[in-house]
Parts: sequence; C-alpha cells; structure tokens
Amino acid sequence: MPFSLDDVRVFAVRRSLFTPTTLRRAIRKLGFIQADPIRAPARAQDLTLRHRVKGYRAGDLEREYAKLDVEEDFFINYGFMWRSLQVLMHPRGAHYRWSRPRRRRAQALLEFVRKQGIVHPREVDRHFAHGTVTNYWGGSSSATTHLLDDMHYRGLLRVVRREGGIRIYAQRQNGQGPTDVASRRAHIDALVDVLVRTYAPLPRRSLSHLVSRLRFAVPQWREELKPALQRALDRLSHARVNDIDWYWPAGERLAAEEPDETVRLLAPFDPLVWDRYRFALFWSWAYRFEAYTPAPKRKFGYYALPLLWRDRVIGWGNLLVENGELKSTFGYIRSLPPRERRFKHELDAELHRLQVFLDLPS
Repeated sequence: MPFSLDDVRVFAVRRSLFTPTTLRRAIRKLGFIQADPIRAPARAQDLTLRHRVKGYRAGDLEREYAKLDVEEDFFINYGFMWRSLQVLMHPRGAHYRWSRPRRRRAQALLEFVRKQGIVHPREVDRHFAHGTVTNYWGGSSSATTHLLDDMHYRGLLRVVRREGGIRIYAQRQNGQGPTDVASRRAHIDALVDVLVRTYAPLPRRSLSHLVSRLRFAVPQWREELKPALQRALDRLSHARVNDIDWYWPAGERLAAEEPDETVRLLAPFDPLVWDRYRFALFWSWAYRFEAYTPAPKRKFGYYALPLLWRDRVIGWGNLLVENGELKSTFGYIRSLPPRERRFKHELDAELHRLQVFLDLPS
C-alpha cells in the first residue's frame, strides 16, 4: 500500500519513543546512546533516556553503569552501548601506528593499569607526569588523559565507571575477532543493523551517511563499508515516498497511527533529532546545535532542545537551573505557540517531568 510522509514521520516518532521501560531494556532497545558532557540542564544521554526509561533521573546511567552490561566507546559518535555491540568492533588497535616513544609510554601506562587494577586519570598523571597536549577543541589537556583516551579507543582499556563525570579505567581483554570473510561481513552487517534500529526510518541518503560513519567504529574494515551498505539496502524493509526511498528494520510494519498528544523536549542528539536531513524532511525547518557557535550568531540558543508536540517538532526550548529553580524560554517556528489549551497543559506537564528528572522542588 502507498505511504505518505506523514505516515513515515509518525512511524519514526512512535518507534523511537517507545513505552518507557527499565534502563537495561531501554539501552538494548535503543542500541546506542550518544553522549555529550554539556549539562543544559542535563547531559544528552540523560535527556535521551528520560523519555524511554520509567522513573529515570539525571545521572542514573552513570550511577547504574557498573551494574549493567554496558560499555562506553566510539560507534558513529562517542556514547554508550550494550557490551555485545562493542565486541563486534574490536580489536581495532592495530589500524593506527604509534610512534616509538608513544608506544613505549602506552606500554608503561598499560603495565601500571595492570598492577593497579582500576585507575583514575589523576592517579596516572601523578605517576607519569606526561605534561599537556593540544586537544581537539584547541585547548590544553593532560597528555595522560589524551593517551588514556587513545588506548581506550584502541581497545586496550575500558571504562569501568565514572566519578563526577571523570572516566575510571581498567585493562580490557580483547578476543581475536573474525578470522574469515563471512564472519567479518556478519560483524559489519550486525553493526549496520544496530544503526538502523537506533535511527530508522531512514532516507537512503541518511543510511549511506550513517554507514560511512562506521569508519570510526571499525577503521580496520572501512574499505568494506560500501558493500555492507548494498547488503543493507537489499535486506531492509523499505518504501518509496515522494521520490525518496526510506529504510527500516526488516520485519517491522510501517503503519499509520494517531499521534501522541505528549509534549517532549528532546536532546540535540536524540535519535529523532540526530539526522538533520531527515529532521528537515519531517518538519520543514533546519535545526542547528549551537553550543559551539559564537553567541551573537546563535538563532536557537546555547543548548536548544527541539520541542515535539504530537508528531511535529514545532520549536525549541532553552532550559537553565538557577538557584535550584528551572527556568525556561521557548521559540516557535511559527513565531507563536499553538493556541490549543491542550498544548499549554502538556507543556506544563513536560516542565514538571523535567523538574522531577532533575530532582528539583516542584
């Protein structure tokens, strides 16, 4: 049967914003949760999970992390994932060559971690005093932290927990990885399936872009990603809508449904928001993440949260906790908020949920 863009949009909202469940089940269902350190008013991973985990509070993922079968690692971006997903990406360490001095430092650091068992970056820094390096954003970072990050990416270390947002490391043991072509392709296809499960339904252009970003997850197999894309196109469910091919997991049914009345403020990296091309197709405007944009050039705000009502993102909100009180300002694509009394009621309910999520007095 033919589908409309409205059908695809409602399907996207409904499948991503599933009925809230336990933290463990939500992580499994999402597949991947992108992380971000900015708190405005909470970290992106917490803002993403609060819609999908029953009774979720800011920081629950960090507090429960050690009890879950979860890992931090780089997928298409840095974030949290089920351990079985991380296993599919490793070992990746041999792809990048270290200079001889850096290799010696890494070997010494790894030996120190082995002896200590679990280490805080400050503890490592005191032991080695590696100095500073220029980080990605142009500032200065501890060289020890930089090396720990590098060793974590290569699979030599794992994050066992966080303390005040700081990653605490231990040694990671890697398996051999796939040893034949069929096993390697199965690993890559499984990674693509997680991408699709997290972000579908996807227009073909977005699916291609996401698969290409797996070069960060599996740099050792980057030459095999184009064939993996073609295999995905062949096996996924799809429909052509307004001359665009849309893809989603095989076996799922794209069905027209009534939109939910709930108002939701979404994280900038929420699966519903992440793909800016799809965002513009669905809601006919371009959202930008402006935390790193100079203030005079911002249109939406430092950490604007897209505002979803029913199946439409109709604007954005900027939230700030000041003196224990949640303060909010909103902007709307059509300049003014919807006139329906129901919208005002639902927006107030969402702000109340945020206060509970942040453990603020009502």
